[in-house]
Amino acid sequence: MKAFLMYKDHDFDLQPKLPSNEQSLTQDLELNTLFNAMALGNNFLLEVVKKAVLSGLNNDPNTILYRQNILKDCLKNSSIVRDIYDIAVEAIESKRKSWYGFLSEYPHSILYNARSALQLFVGFLKKLKNVADEHADKFESEGFTAFFETLNKELNDEFFVNVQNHLRELKFRNGVLISAELGAGNKGTDYILRKPKDKKQSWMQLIFSEIKSWMGQIFSQKTLGYTFYISERDEAGARALEELKDRGINLVANTLAQSADHIDSFFKMLCIELAFYIGCLNLHEQLAQMGEPISFPLPMVSNERRHSFKGLYDICLTITMKQKVVGNEGNADSKDLVIVTGANQGGKSTFLRSIGLAQLMMQCGMFAPAEYFCSNVCDGLFTHHKREEDATMTSGKLDEELSRMSDIVDNITSNSMLLLNESFAATNERESSEIARQIISALLEKRIKVFFVTHGYEFARGFYDKKMGNAIFLRAERQTDGGRTFKIVEGEPLQTSYGDDLYKAIFGTDD
Repeated sequence: MKAFLMYKDHDFDLQPKLPSNEQSLTQDLELNTLFNAMALGNNFLLEVVKKAVLSGLNNDPNTILYRQNILKDCLKNSSIVRDIYDIAVEAIESKRKSWYGFLSEYPHSILYNARSALQLFVGFLKKLKNVADEHADKFESEGFTAFFETLNKELNDEFFVNVQNHLRELKFRNGVLISAELGAGNKGTDYILRKPKDKKQSWMQLIFSEIKSWMGQIFSQKTLGYTFYISERDEAGARALEELKDRGINLVANTLAQSADHIDSFFKMLCIELAFYIGCLNLHEQLAQMGEPISFPLPMVSNERRHSFKGLYDICLTITMKQKVVGNEGNADSKDLVIVTGANQGGKSTFLRSIGLAQLMMQCGMFAPAEYFCSNVCDGLFTHHKREEDATMTSGKLDEELSRMSDIVDNITSNSMLLLNESFAATNERESSEIARQIISALLEKRIKVFFVTHGYEFARGFYDKKMGNAIFLRAERQTDGGRTFKIVEGEPLQTSYGDDLYKAIFGTDD
């Protein structure tokens, strides 16, 4: 029995290695803010959402849409989804607290633990079945529809009756019936557990059975069986008898343990996969309180060049400020290069971060922090942001930037996305412009989508003058009085970043 709430045909893997650039992505996009908002202090939720967002970008639009539809169901039926998650968590915690384990080498211990665990799990399976019976018609997604159909099919009334009957029989209250054959040296071989005779007979059947047995003993020359007793003090005999019993029940003990493990694995995977959606629900509730919009993005295949949005905002800034922030709109369809210039403190870095966050959220199946968002999926997302000066002085700032760029080049592939924020500004403008020009030109030749926030006028103007059809130029908006709207609009690069506006704002003078 499988949940299949992250993929149509296989489980979500919580163990994969995180990407090599995980640390840079987390730092540059402030992902810990996002993860903490989704987890709300729950370490398990934190682990799941981090792996779901970072462990390899999902570049299959069909899988993204599959998760989106499940998430839409979760948003419409949040209390029911939380109930299902709580059932899975309680089942796992109850087993853990009961110390049911199957590591013992003795079959009778394995049998006891497995039987106890299954008895515990049956109660939680019944709870799941009740949820399916009562609420299945409220869900529309392919994932939840298949999940509830599986519950209805495999957890029917006959299943629960059979399980309870088997668990009752496996207590062996009337002893263990075992058959064996004699092997070499008259040693027992081929021990097989046999099903005892059915004791559920009417009183008339019992009377005739007893009469038949009594008559058989009188008129038959055959002995019906032999009985031997072990003295209460015969410890060796008791151990020998226990070993015989263990040989007989070994197969059924292992089978029962495997069944318990299977149900345990089902609850664990259900818990893991629902944890991702619980994190999304937690995040959505916080955004709703602040009046921030969300939308389900439209993912396109990786070899297309689509990037359009409306009301796109930096979700981490919203979470940090606990209020609604300025959103942006734009259309970079058919573009490989987006260069952002303009006034200092005008929202350029915030805009770049919103692009990266929306892309990550889309590709793991989440909603996007925007009124509308459409983008082609990318095979990898990389960031190259400016860093503080190296306090150890083991290398110069430009050397450090080039070293990080070299690592990116070693790992980036076609149809990836690269976000650069004031890169290569550690040297003079002419040198930095030439370095950036050569690197960006090479990346574009490899079909890599590039967003570049820069103060380098010479670099930006050089690309602008080429009149490239696959490039778009954006600029941080500035009002005539020097005020910042934090809007990013289309516009050609300007030679000034209006740093004097900040000087006036701080010192209040033109001198």
